[in-house]
Amino acid sequence: MSETLDSAVRTYIEQHRAAFLDDLAEWLRIPSVSAQPDRAGDVRRSADWLAAKLTETGFTTVEVWETDGAPAVFAEWPAEDPDAPTVLVYGHHDVQPAAREDGWHTDPFEPTVVDGRMYARGAADDKGQVFFHTLGVRAHLAATGRTAPAVNLKLIVEGEEESGSPHFRTLVEAHAARLAADVVLVSDTGMWSETTPTVCTGMRGVADCEIELYGPDQDIHSGSFGGAVPNPATVAGRIVAALHDEHEHVAIPGFYDGVTELTDDERALVAELPFDEASWLRTAKSHGTLGEAGFSTLERVWARPTAEVNGIGGGYQGPGGKTIVPASARIKLSFRLVAGQDPDKIELAVRHWLAALVPAGIRHEVVFGAPTRPCLTPLDHPALKAVAGAMSRAFDGAKVRYTREGGSGPAADLQDVLRAPVLFLGISVPSDGWHAPNEKIELDLLMKGVETTAHLWGDLPAALHTDAR
Repeated sequence: MSETLDSAVRTYIEQHRAAFLDDLAEWLRIPSVSAQPDRAGDVRRSADWLAAKLTETGFTTVEVWETDGAPAVFAEWPAEDPDAPTVLVYGHHDVQPAAREDGWHTDPFEPTVVDGRMYARGAADDKGQVFFHTLGVRAHLAATGRTAPAVNLKLIVEGEEESGSPHFRTLVEAHAARLAADVVLVSDTGMWSETTPTVCTGMRGVADCEIELYGPDQDIHSGSFGGAVPNPATVAGRIVAALHDEHEHVAIPGFYDGVTELTDDERALVAELPFDEASWLRTAKSHGTLGEAGFSTLERVWARPTAEVNGIGGGYQGPGGKTIVPASARIKLSFRLVAGQDPDKIELAVRHWLAALVPAGIRHEVVFGAPTRPCLTPLDHPALKAVAGAMSRAFDGAKVRYTREGGSGPAADLQDVLRAPVLFLGISVPSDGWHAPNEKIELDLLMKGVETTAHLWGDLPAALHTDAR
């Protein structure tokens, strides 16, 4: 029965592949760049386009939800079974800025297919991975003979993820009852490689701040006053130097409080992955690894918190010399957070740490941006096993391994507000070039994403009902 069902799913997808890709290309032509105010109309046009396509797909409720920024799209398709579990799929329809002069070989908003790859801004991040759900649910229905999904299926597709999701939590809180779900599925992540299918089990959170240091009321002569008054640029250097100890541990008191440590089993799963450090360094455009002692490179970027200097400046930066004590200096810091860390507590710890470092005669101000919380899926959650099983079927029985994501996203807001476990399903690979010139999606892998969701909606009810018992 399973082989027959799998064959029916694959046949339906192949029959509708061309039309699906034509629709995706149409959506990708809309330059929905949320970071650029002059593209606000395009972001709205993107939301309207998606809403119309979800209605055409068969979703019984489709709405464009307003925020104080860009609009989001909500859709719902109830199951016929009143006891069916509810799944909320998250993605985003806004994209990063892109222009031909950035190094693109083609127009970033004119999708181009070459050698089985579609090049366009948003092809992988995240329109392609949102859109595969439309064909996936249709394949699920066609193969099973259902008129509605086996789960109560909901989608929330925001329009500001590439701008830090500043209004997303407020949106989720306002619509918490409509968004209520047994599990949340985030399709804004990826796999290890084309030949190693993986499921992400966690994303780090992030907190960032800008520190302004003020000394003299103006730039002053370093001969007449240097060595006798505090120099804000020197203080900036000392603050940066104090961020880490000699073992590359973050030296801010209380920074590691509450961190969920890796278990031996989790470290073994990370070690299973075919990691090539030399290849990874080439991707990172770097020439050596450095990080917290006692952890591997992958453990550092997936499961350990970090503190990074994103920028530092102050004083004269032009050619030649200018012998001054500068009036001000500034530092930009970001902190990647892992499960168990609270961004509010991190902010408080940073403020106390700075207050102890800044000497008399220097005034400082600290401004924190809106934080993103970390989230982590328990490895023994039955829904996670269902996702891995569905992906294995799509990849012809291949073993599916587990990864984490070093980056951050708003998934934890859904976890916190809805009190539902977060799962991840993505088929993008590192070479897809998120945020970079010549972003692309591997079309065969995109179809594997479609196939995975077609299987998943049929598999989840049994997995979740087993868990409930």
